[in-house]
Amino acid sequence: MANIASAQKRIRQTIVRTARNKARRSRVHTFVRKVEEAIIAGNHEAARIALREAQPEMQRAVTKGVLKANTISRKISRLSARVKSLGV
Repeated sequence: MANIASAQKRIRQTIVRTARNKARRSRVHTFVRKVEEAIIAGNHEAARIALREAQPEMQRAVTKGVLKANTISRKISRLSARVKSLGV
């Protein structure tokens, strides 16, 4: 355990930040899961709506530094391609 006040504060900050980032990451996974469930069900309209709701949440995770930009860009691209293929 840290004895110095600044180190103790750092530990507290890390705990708070870790919880916040975990919640953000979990939220992104939830939105992505909703899109994937709609794709599996074959419901194009529901998948399109779910993707439209998921995109801002995924981008928000990037701006907050929780996930990397290229990772989210790749995931959005792949999800949108799968949703688009449902409409054909």
